[in-house]
Amino acid sequence: MQKNNGSSDNTAEYHLNQYQHNVPRFSLYQIDAYLKKYDKKRRKAHAANHYQIIWFKKGNGSYFVNLKAWDIDQNTLFFLTENDNHYFDRNTNYSGVLIQFNEEFLIQDNKDTAFFSKHSLLDNRKWPFFSLTRDDAFILDEYLNLIRNEFADKNQNSHEELLRSYLKAFLIQLQYRWEKEYLFDGRRILPEGKKQLLLMKFLDLVEENYKKELKICHYAELMQISSRTLSGLTSQLLDKSPSEIICERIIAEAERMLLGTNYNISEIGNCLGFDDNSYFVKYFKKYTGISPLDFRRSSLKEIS
Repeated sequence: MQKNNGSSDNTAEYHLNQYQHNVPRFSLYQIDAYLKKYDKKRRKAHAANHYQIIWFKKGNGSYFVNLKAWDIDQNTLFFLTENDNHYFDRNTNYSGVLIQFNEEFLIQDNKDTAFFSKHSLLDNRKWPFFSLTRDDAFILDEYLNLIRNEFADKNQNSHEELLRSYLKAFLIQLQYRWEKEYLFDGRRILPEGKKQLLLMKFLDLVEENYKKELKICHYAELMQISSRTLSGLTSQLLDKSPSEIICERIIAEAERMLLGTNYNISEIGNCLGFDDNSYFVKYFKKYTGISPLDFRRSSLKEIS
């Protein structure tokens, strides 16, 4: 474990096994410190192979999960499961906490496996957001204080066990409050707006056609709306243009293929609809700042 104290703003970040791969990991950030440290990356859609709890205690804006915008207000909490795509808006005036942990940190035996299956919040992709009351926030802060104190004291005999127990208790409290807000008579209540449904239609079309080089006007025609309406829709709900969304999907697939297949750069470009290999390289580098080959080399080097 490492502990780094911020001298000027009294923020801190903590890690277990920060530089080791495939081992239990658990970290706690202050949101303002996190945004300052990762300012260049925080607005790009990204996914991780661990769970994240983002509790905005103060601030107003939008947070984007799986290309859907959610309003942020005082004591807004998000729970992100593995591989959810998410990113922050342009606002930096937030305060709160960010908790990250992987499944291996919690699961130690069959009882822990049952813990995951019983808590639907841990597998909630459709409605990852809810608001906390003042009383909720007070109770959850008490559990966070236990976690912070254990990070600081580092009990040598049972450090990880205590952190695991405190995190479980925190998750149980979250599950109770999430169910209280979104479950009625055993049925989940998930309101859907017309604009969100229209946006989901566009995202489904992108998923089906992003390799075909369709223009924005073609997507608009398929949706029976104007290109201007489509642009206004994605700008309002996602803070992105339709072109940015399509580009992000292409880049995400390119990165997946670079790391998960043995295809060469030209073959990957062809799979994504690029007839000209040099254009694919320029396209990838324009968005990521690095060539496909350098991305593959550096990423595989980090993993190994």
